[in-house]
Amino acid sequence: MEKGSDKMNLTERLTQIDGKIQKVCRENGLDFFETIFYVLPYDYLIEVAAHGGFPRRYFHWTYGMQYEKLRRTYEWGMGKIYEMVINNDPCYAYLLETNSFLEQKLVIAHVYAHCDFFKNNIYFSKTPKNMIDDLANHAGKIDKYMKTYGVDTVEAFLDAVMSIQDHIDFFSVFSRKRKSKKIDKGKKKKEENSKKYMEIFYEDSIKKKVESKPDRKTNPKKDLLKFLINNADLKKWQEDILYMIRKERYYFMPQAMTKIINEGWASYWHYKIMTEYFVEKDEIIEFSLDHSGTLAKDPRRLNPYWLGFELLKDIEDRWNKGRFGKEWEECKDPEKKKNWDMKLGIGREKIFEVRRYENDYSFIEKYLTEDFCDKHKLFKYAYNTQTKQMEEVSRKFSEIKDQFLNELSNYGIPYILVMDDNYMNRKELLLKHVHEGNDLKSDFAIDTLKNIYSIWNRPVHMQTIMDKKEVILSYPEEKK
Repeated sequence: MEKGSDKMNLTERLTQIDGKIQKVCRENGLDFFETIFYVLPYDYLIEVAAHGGFPRRYFHWTYGMQYEKLRRTYEWGMGKIYEMVINNDPCYAYLLETNSFLEQKLVIAHVYAHCDFFKNNIYFSKTPKNMIDDLANHAGKIDKYMKTYGVDTVEAFLDAVMSIQDHIDFFSVFSRKRKSKKIDKGKKKKEENSKKYMEIFYEDSIKKKVESKPDRKTNPKKDLLKFLINNADLKKWQEDILYMIRKERYYFMPQAMTKIINEGWASYWHYKIMTEYFVEKDEIIEFSLDHSGTLAKDPRRLNPYWLGFELLKDIEDRWNKGRFGKEWEECKDPEKKKNWDMKLGIGREKIFEVRRYENDYSFIEKYLTEDFCDKHKLFKYAYNTQTKQMEEVSRKFSEIKDQFLNELSNYGIPYILVMDDNYMNRKELLLKHVHEGNDLKSDFAIDTLKNIYSIWNRPVHMQTIMDKKEVILSYPEEKK
């Protein structure tokens, strides 16, 4: 894809309305990269969606599985994708060909708000803005490895790496500490030809392994992928694949960290822009149906669009009326609180600040209130083993909030630390699961250890807690 509006395939009517929507978005304070739209048929759109929104990724069976899931969901009338947008500079956005004109207007406004979030939220500030090219380059390199070493061999290694791909230390990108020479050197790879890059990468890897011998027993590591890159006995092509997958996860991680607030922000703005500027009289019913469908509550799971949208509106209202701070919190008069309005008018300024600095965890931790939970009838739920259904177990605010935060902690990924690479003085790998209330599923844990074993090439162990007892899971299992 080339940069430039000449590559847009919008109709003349859509091009005109896009220009008007973009102008209104900027007048309302949204700030985004140039955004290039493509209108795609559904088969092509779900193919792109199955690859994480990118037109080219490396070959892997999970993408085919995701494609089939999206295809059947659409064909069975269980849902469809209206748009997709890529965090890139320029941003690329895909619109569904069969959308009505009203739906295209709505999703264009929705897209510009996403692009504003990508550009301005602090957790996206370290993501590369040319990732559409990097992922295509990764696909080309992995394709060459498959041709050289065999599809089955490379795919088996990819399977192992992808099973642990989320075990990185995302917040390390904000650290002022000097990064690993190897990782820094690897970042320059797009500027090198393949052979030269691999030579530099591998030579620097050897140097790093020789010169750096940290005491991992007293210095636990969260970034498992980086640890394996620097310490596992890998072939050059395996080392390169680990590096590429790790770089991709650092790119995708902010999207996982901000799903609620990002979708809430886009929904807030598409609602405002449409209702105040672009919904015609004969489109009101269709718009209401589309917007309410996007924000509909689902009894099976929390709708991030709904929660983000409603919480942002609540924050705006509270800061407009001054319903925050010590005086508000200490007021015990229900009637006074009901009519509280200091007419501060700083709600819009506040939600732009929230958009800038928060992720989902901090968004909920700071701004979810008891009044909000009461107003929207939120509750804590749990799985009933007898009825085999999710059921309400509490309406206490503290328990509702704790459940939200527990589910968002570490983005729903088990918190794993590398503790020792010479466990029992046998060059075996010791990991630790930081138990945060939920036991690991033992069969999944063993399968994951097996995958790590295939990379480390020595036995792998993990400390954890199961049924309130400390245990060590191992692969291969130790003989008693």
